[in-house]
Amino acid sequence: MNLVLDPIAALGRLTLGFVTTLGELALFAAAGLSGLVRPPFHLRNFSRALMEIGYSSLPVVALTAVFTGMVLALQSYVGFSRFDSSSVIASVVVLSLTRELG
Repeated sequence: MNLVLDPIAALGRLTLGFVTTLGELALFAAAGLSGLVRPPFHLRNFSRALMEIGYSSLPVVALTAVFTGMVLALQSYVGFSRFDSSSVIASVVVLSLTRELG
């Protein structure tokens, strides 16, 4: 046991582990990014998936927004009615939904 070299060796092991993990992450990111631009890129399949995932999910997003807005308005009313500020509930609900659901 060397009291001088043991902490340095531990620091070296930690550094090597960090650099190894960072290198693996960089290789993973490079493989993912190269898969985006490398053929075959099927535009028809991509547009079909985009339509199914994006446009077809609008009713679910709208329903979620409506019910979330109702709950938020009800909860806000309880708090704002104490301060006689119920006129700002609509603004708070719109701002909150826009920030949360985008």
